[in-house]
Amino acid sequence: MAPVRFRQLAAIGVVFACAGCATAPSGGGAASVKIGALFPLSGPQAPLAKQEYAGVQIARNLVNADGGIDGAPIELITRDLVSESDATARVADLKAHGVNAILGAYSSSLSMPVSDAAQAAGLLYWEAGAVADQLTGRGYPLVFRVGAAGSNLGTMSTHFAADVLAPRLGRAPSQLTMAIVHNLDGYPSSVADAVQQQAQREGIQLVANVVYDAHTPDWTSVLAQVRAAQPNILVLASYIADGVDFRRAMLKSGLHVDALIGSTMAQCVPDFGAMLGADAIGVFASDRPPPGFNPGALTATGKSSYDRFSAAYRREFGSEPTEEALAGFGAAWALFHYVMPHAHDLSAGAMAASARSLDLPDGTLANGAGIKFSGSAETMGQNTRAASVIWQWQGVRHSVTVYPPVFATGSPGFIPLPR
Repeated sequence: MAPVRFRQLAAIGVVFACAGCATAPSGGGAASVKIGALFPLSGPQAPLAKQEYAGVQIARNLVNADGGIDGAPIELITRDLVSESDATARVADLKAHGVNAILGAYSSSLSMPVSDAAQAAGLLYWEAGAVADQLTGRGYPLVFRVGAAGSNLGTMSTHFAADVLAPRLGRAPSQLTMAIVHNLDGYPSSVADAVQQQAQREGIQLVANVVYDAHTPDWTSVLAQVRAAQPNILVLASYIADGVDFRRAMLKSGLHVDALIGSTMAQCVPDFGAMLGADAIGVFASDRPPPGFNPGALTATGKSSYDRFSAAYRREFGSEPTEEALAGFGAAWALFHYVMPHAHDLSAGAMAASARSLDLPDGTLANGAGIKFSGSAETMGQNTRAASVIWQWQGVRHSVTVYPPVFATGSPGFIPLPR
């Protein structure tokens, strides 16, 4: 995630769309196409969720500027969602206001109950950012995710270790030893599972898999287990506060590894670099593509949509886009620009069928992804061409995308990790 974000969050405003009925046709105009939007726009998750929602709004604005859906403008019917217990009521409210599709919900903990309720209500659910594997692991035909799943981030971490770190350390992948440390809930656990499975495929020796509870972490015990295993590579799947705390505890204990890869959100947010300063330098992050990656990863179509998105974001907020805004834009653009205009009608089933028919190459979307949705029960609705990258903190509040080469803007450094 782009470190510039901490300067932008306070500036992000949220414009709530009218919750009334569709605009009545007048003259030659068409009624608006109503799309639901559920995000935590208040509470502790709001700063980053507002970024994601800003990307959705930009996609809506650009599609409307292009003529909307067969001449009808898209109208976002937006609701704040903070508590999981409110998900069913919010979905019912949006259905009562005439939506057939819902975009949301930033957080995996919110996306799971929202998508459950949307599927049960016969509404299309279109994920804008959450990455827990379970979201597209339930065989729901009306649930789709354009962006990376946790398993993508975990797999990328291990593949990077085998492909880049091993030769830089003068070892074959089979000579690497890896430890996984992860929080016990669904999102980090799905990442950790993917790390482990890819390690087996790459021939990397997994020497420890340590679980902790982010609410009551016992870092002394966690670090003792890692130290006893003596790994070359440590993969951490955590949230923000516990990710920062773990790095501090690691440094205080004197534990050293050749490389530390963060594979969930902690290392990928500006708070990590802002709070740790020089202590973040050298840490890798497995992440969705942040803005500023190598534009060579984009097709001409993808570059055009990225340029329009980034220009609109700069006009609105006076700064470069953030990763959350890019994720929200990419997901919404896929729905508004590719799915809806080619659907037989705008019922949930027809939009789902249109989504399943897409076959777009890597680099088509502004974040470097292509689109091809899985139809298997185990991963139904997951985009098999979602994009993910490795980047690295290489200075105080400064990061560089380093892998895969098509996305890279720099080379990996600080191998082995200085401390």
